This record gives sequence, structure tokens and C-alpha cells, in this order.
Amino acid sequence: MKTKIISAALLLGVLSFASCKKDYTCTCTTVVGTASTTETHSISNATHNDAKNTCDNYQTQANNALPGGTTCHL
Repeated sequence: MKTKIISAALLLGVLSFASCKKDYTCTCTTVVGTASTTETHSISNATHNDAKNTCDNYQTQANNALPGGTTCHL
């Protein structure tokens, strides 16, 4: 019985460190003067950190390509 409890605890510990992948939506808003546009990007089957990095890259690319300011968030 004690072995089963220890095994179950170890299994739960290992599963808690596993990364859950899911779908995210990155929303980017670009403001030029008084006009603003909003664009969404789907990020599929990614960890939160990977989705955050991808969203940050969308923001960087938009700010390099367009005048004005673009902010993106998950």
C-alpha cells in the first residue's frame, strides 16, 4: 500500500512538470496617428512560453515594418 502511494505521488510530480500545449490567440493593435487597427494571429499547439515568444515576434516584425506603434498580447 505504501509503495502504491509513493508511486502515485511520483507520477503526479512528473506530470506536474509536463508542458501542456494548447491553442492561443495573439491580438495585435497598431496605432498610427488617430487611426488604429487590430489583427489576430492563431498560435496552435504551443506551450505558453512558446506562444508568448511568437506573439512578441509578431510585435517586433510589425514595429519594424510599419510606422506607428504596435502592441501584441496573448
